[in-house]
Amino acid sequence: MPRRTATMLASLLMLIALLCAGVLIPVPYADMSPGPTVNTIGEHDGEPVLQITGHQTYPTSGHLNMTTVRVTGSQYRMNLVEAVFGWLNHDDLVVPHETVYPDDKTPDQVSQENAEEFSQSQETAKVAALKAVGIKVGSRIVVGSVVKGGPAEGKLHAGDVIKAVDGTEIKRTEDVAKLVTKHKPGEQVTFTVVPVKEAAEAEKAKREPKETRTVVLKTVKAPEDKRAIVGINAAVDHTFPFSIDIKLPDIGGPSAGLMFALGIVDKLTPDDLTGGKFVAGTGTIDDKGVVGPIGGIAMKIVAARDKGARYFLTPKGNCATAAKDTPDGLRLVKVGTIDDALKALEKIRKGDTAGLPRCTTG
Repeated sequence: MPRRTATMLASLLMLIALLCAGVLIPVPYADMSPGPTVNTIGEHDGEPVLQITGHQTYPTSGHLNMTTVRVTGSQYRMNLVEAVFGWLNHDDLVVPHETVYPDDKTPDQVSQENAEEFSQSQETAKVAALKAVGIKVGSRIVVGSVVKGGPAEGKLHAGDVIKAVDGTEIKRTEDVAKLVTKHKPGEQVTFTVVPVKEAAEAEKAKREPKETRTVVLKTVKAPEDKRAIVGINAAVDHTFPFSIDIKLPDIGGPSAGLMFALGIVDKLTPDDLTGGKFVAGTGTIDDKGVVGPIGGIAMKIVAARDKGARYFLTPKGNCATAAKDTPDGLRLVKVGTIDDALKALEKIRKGDTAGLPRCTTG
């Protein structure tokens, strides 16, 4: 065999071997790419995303789309070829696998955390929206979670309403820890609670709870210091004067909060917030209406552009990153609160877009 032919054959075999290795050898990376976007004032899988009963609603038009990021599954292992293509794809982001799925958490734990964050974002979106339109929202202090193996396990339950500790009325979450830590480890502390089932029934019937329960717990020493604890975390639970259901399964994380809140405001007020325009956005929201930054902003603005959005409501904490590579035809609008977003939407529907707050790289 001529030397030239042998060299070419050897090179070809080497290339084939490298390609096979690239396909077969897994690499510790995950791929993030633009995910689905959903119109919060529209329908998903044949039913309205926002379902409000017990209060007047108004027609809406246009789009208020929440955006998502698609991530490869926790058990999926990319190969080298896929990673290279991901690095070369302008709209994708290849990141270390542990960035998305930390080594100290199981995939189920990550999924559970994402689901909890999504659920919490729905609650804060409702609160922020109702406050924005002047509707009063009730609140109460509840058992947020019970530590496994702690003194409260089996005696207090998540959702129990904490009325008092040692006879002192509870008005804020920090009141619970303050009163418990007045004790020394080993001493008893008395909780007065409304059981979660009774609290739910009373809220549904729009009446005051009829049943309270006294629970006496023996405190123990906190693992990290000498404080007395009972093994619970207190949380704020809000009560609403009418029903607001958000029907959107298979979504995780807190980043849809702002768009849910705006969708609720749109349905509860006669003003058509978008004026028929296609607006998308992202951002967490707290119960005071403050908008927070999120992850994956570059992929979310690409998803919005591809879906047809003309304006993108961008948390001010994400603006500098988003402005570095804004897709053609999409205008980034900086927002820090729900009021900022509502003012921006007013300008958009009136066509007065010159004064919209812009995102800049500086």
